[in-house]
Amino acid sequence: MKQLFLCSYFAGVRDLFRQYASEKQLGKQVLFIPTAGNVEEYRDYIDEAKVVFEDLGFAVEVLDLAQTDQETAQAKIFQTKLLYIAGGNSFYLLQELKKKHLLSLIREQIADGMVYVGESAGAIITAEDIDYSKLMDDKGVAGELSDTAALNEVDFYVLPHVGEEPFAESTQAILDTYGDKLNLLPINNSQAVLVEDEEVKVLVENK
Repeated sequence: MKQLFLCSYFAGVRDLFRQYASEKQLGKQVLFIPTAGNVEEYRDYIDEAKVVFEDLGFAVEVLDLAQTDQETAQAKIFQTKLLYIAGGNSFYLLQELKKKHLLSLIREQIADGMVYVGESAGAIITAEDIDYSKLMDDKGVAGELSDTAALNEVDFYVLPHVGEEPFAESTQAILDTYGDKLNLLPINNSQAVLVEDEEVKVLVENK
């Protein structure tokens, strides 16, 4: 069964994830991919996400795709039951996934029961194509990316950080530009999207 937990800001939905992890009996191991943050100046959210997992009792294994050879990356993803992909630049992230030929493997593993957790860029790449995020992310940092076709795991396009600084303007621009062209799913930093096969739910963290 396909199981995805998608959000804008993982630390902002920690209670939702705690409940989700408990209900799904996710075990205590997570493969943690921080790669999208490599080209960002601000990276505190990656450390925060790691702390959330650790506070919930997970053993966190970090896998930076840019620093790992293809064979190792594929083996680690093949072995994990819980994959977390952090936020950052969605185009750079997609480039690194494609360089290591990981998209089809991730799709196969999701179909085989692996739980996928995506934050911001990690949520964006579950769409069929990520070109829409160019109004929020700098495409120029992914010089080796030849196309923007992504995981195609969902029939919508997650739009993270809606109404949240410093993304309020860029997310509004995406809504204005693509609102009538794409099936956008806008979420703020306190919301998470749960996908179970064809069922999609949007939950809100209680403040």
